[in-house]
Amino acid sequence: MELKVVDVKIPENANVIIGQSHFIKTVEDLYEIFKTHLPNAKFGIAFSEASGPCLIRREGNDEVLVSVAVENAMNIACGHIFVIVMRDAYPINILNSVKQCQEVANIFCATANPLQVIVVETEKGRGIIGVIDGSPPNGVEGDEDVMKRKEFLRRIGYKL
Repeated sequence: MELKVVDVKIPENANVIIGQSHFIKTVEDLYEIFKTHLPNAKFGIAFSEASGPCLIRREGNDEVLVSVAVENAMNIACGHIFVIVMRDAYPINILNSVKQCQEVANIFCATANPLQVIVVETEKGRGIIGVIDGSPPNGVEGDEDVMKRKEFLRRIGYKL
């Protein structure tokens, strides 16, 4: 068994969702979820098959984001994973719908932070065992930090 660390490419002003699913139609179902829930979002989806031809299936409405999703899926190189790269929306806007997709088995992360995927490789193949999402904490928020957090959430429209 060998552990590998894979850096995930995230374009400026974009977010990624990485998960695991189990069926070839995942890529089309995720596309439909985006088009029906976030019609103005730009996105690319890559799904890595784990059997048959073992191809990376791809969909999306932005060729650059599709290419980045495919590049990330190729670098991660694990079967039955998907990578979504999105702009003009946040994972919070779509994550529950993605989780409800009948093929989706697991979500590893949804982030815009610097991201690494921890992959284990055996004689049978590769699998994701976890992610490193962003930086470790510098401490606990104080009163001023609480105020800044609340102001930020209201400024971007997530709270009244």
